Formats: sequence, C-alpha cells, structure tokens
Amino acid sequence: MKLLAGVLLLAAFAASPEIRYFRYQRPVQNLPQRSGQACLVLDAGIFAHAAPQLADLRVYRDSTETPYVNRVAAPVETGEKSIAPIDLGVRGGQTVFDAELPDGRYTDLQLAVTAKNFIATVTVSGSRAQTGGAETRLGSFTIFDLTSQKLGRSTVLHLPESDFRFLHFRIAGPVSPESVTGISVERLQANQPKFLTVAESSRIDTKGRSSVLEFTVPAHVPVDRIVFIPGSAPALFSREVGIAVAPLAAAPGSDGAEPPRTVTASGSLLRVHSVQNGQRIDEERLAIDAPAADFNTPAKWTVTIENGDDAPLSLESVRLQMLERRLCFEAAAEARYALFYGDPALTAPHYDYATLFAPQADALAVTAGPEQPNPAYQSRPDERPFTEKHPALLWIALLGVIALLGWIALRSTKRPTA
Repeated sequence: MKLLAGVLLLAAFAASPEIRYFRYQRPVQNLPQRSGQACLVLDAGIFAHAAPQLADLRVYRDSTETPYVNRVAAPVETGEKSIAPIDLGVRGGQTVFDAELPDGRYTDLQLAVTAKNFIATVTVSGSRAQTGGAETRLGSFTIFDLTSQKLGRSTVLHLPESDFRFLHFRIAGPVSPESVTGISVERLQANQPKFLTVAESSRIDTKGRSSVLEFTVPAHVPVDRIVFIPGSAPALFSREVGIAVAPLAAAPGSDGAEPPRTVTASGSLLRVHSVQNGQRIDEERLAIDAPAADFNTPAKWTVTIENGDDAPLSLESVRLQMLERRLCFEAAAEARYALFYGDPALTAPHYDYATLFAPQADALAVTAGPEQPNPAYQSRPDERPFTEKHPALLWIALLGVIALLGWIALRSTKRPTA
C-alpha cells in the first residue's frame, strides 16, 4: 500500500511533456498517403541528445502526443539451454550419444568437452524420434583444442538450420565419453539481428606487445558488439582482447559526486584455416560482445589486442556496432509527425499501445529527418522546493540555530546561584 502511495505521489509531481521544453526535433519523413503501422530506425544521433534509455523521446502529430513503442532488432542475449547427453557410450571405437532438442529452430551447437589438446570429427544426424525413425545426415564438423599451439579451441558445430527433435552424435578422435558433459543450444531467432555501426577506426597504435584502438562514443549511445575485420594474413591466430570504457569528462552538475567507474570486459579472437592431422579446420570468431556502459558524457572506448610474441594483426578496420532499434506508431493518412527529445526532466512514457503492440509484416517504412533545434524551445522552470534550490541557506540556518543554542547554554552556566 505504501509502495502504491509512493508511485501515485511520484506520478503527481512528475514533469509533463510539452513541446516548448524539448531542445531537439526531427521530422518523420517518407510518410505514405495511407494509414497504418509505421516504423523508423533510431540512429545514434537520437541517443546522443536524448535522456538515458530514450526516456524523454516523444512522437507528436502536430501538437498531439502519439503513443509509440521501441523495439530492439533482437535480444542482446538470447540465453542458452544446456542439454544432457542420452545413451553416452562407445560404439565401433567412437564416442556416441543422443540429445533431445527443445521445440523450435536452431543452428549452432556448443559441445561441452573437457578433453585437452585434441582434434576430432563429429558426425551429426537428426530424426523425429530417438529410435526407430529415419535419420537425416546434417554433416561432419571438426572440433579441436590447439591451446598448446596458441590457437585456442572450438567445440562449436555449425549445423544447417534444423528443427529435429533428436540429434545423434558420433565423435571420431581422442574424445572419450567421460569428457563429454553435454551440449548447449540457442534457439534460432525468426529474423537475424541487424546492426548499425556507431564508430569505426583503422588507426592502430602499437604499445609494447599490444595493438590499441581508441574510439569516442557520444553519451548514451549503446554499443552491443565489436567487430574486427582482419586482412588475409595471417590465416592462423588466436588473440585475447581487452575492452575499457571510461567517461571523457565529469557529468554536468556532478561536483563532489563519485566519478563513474571504468567499465571493462574481455574476449578473444580466433581464425584457423589449416589442415591438422589430415583434417581440415575452418573456424572464425571475429566479433566480441561489448560491455554495458551508459555515461552522461561522451565515452572513450579502448580496445587492446594482446599479441604476445607474434606480429601484430593486420586489421582493415574495427567497428563498434549497436543492435538496430525501431520506433513504431500508428500513422494517420496525410498527417505530419515529428520526434521530440532533449528534456531531461521527463521519465519514460507508458502507453497501452506498447503493451498491446503486435508487429505487422507490411508496416510502413518511414525515416527520421535531420536533427533540428526546436524553434519553440524554452527552458523548463525550476520547480524544485526552495530548500533544494538553495541548499546553502539550510546549512546557514542550521549553524545559526546551533550557535543560538550554544549561547543560551553558555549564559545559563554563568548565571549566579541563589
């Protein structure tokens, strides 16, 4: 009950959106002549000048607020499901087992293998039933652990898109049943995620045994992954990568507050195109998930590639990318719409439209025009209580009261006794 009262009280004093208090606007362009669901891609420029998480973003039809929903192209993390092997054993000198897959379509699988320093071939087939049904061969895949050669390891099986209920595995190579602990699978998304490049650089500085790239990303712009575009050589490499994100300056109005901490993360790059022990290996991992970092000022991203005793990698470019985010709303025929943002006093809106939203395959593709200053902009009046506007006066009054009490106490001690 107290929580509900607090929410209602907060809603009562929350700032209301008004066009005159937005610093920026962007017209919605390419609107067709018919009504229907319309969607546009949100670029990095909107994030740079809007409040965190686009809390102050609004859509207006002339002077009327229009409900909308923000949609990410795909979840940043889809989550994996670990599956225990079934009937794990040895047959014909090879490790064999089955696995029951969850409903839905899937592609890449990850074998959990504890063995070290090996190369093996995994043959996979699929069926609708575990036994007694026809099996469809899905292919043969090479897994390896070449850490002794500083080439990393990979136990990923790049299956074609499949939806078989059961998969059957046969491993030829030095991988015993005891070293197979399970598999993990990610359900395939209906649409592959799209990414937008936030920053790109080909300028690489060599510092000792490391290759370093630096980027400047505007405030609040999300970065979801880092993509490395290497040259044709070398064909074999495995490098550790460190990522550090730090604000370039203190946020306005944060005097005396603890500065934001640097956000760090790590990952690895891998490329193996070779023949090992008569087996062809083709494996690449050239993208790393970015750490979650959201600062009120532009941020400096530092990407460090550890080369060890090897020559630095030849990179054509490195890209910081964000998942595509779309804004959708119901557009009326022959109406004009515009995006407004740049009012930090606002909180995120809550629309029934977002709760009940159902994407349409034939949604109208519209675009956001160039950013413009809002010609009607004026500063929002300071509606804070007097004590928040002038905190120094509160301290002065408190010190005055303390001094007065001290004076009274001193007078009392000097008063003669009867």
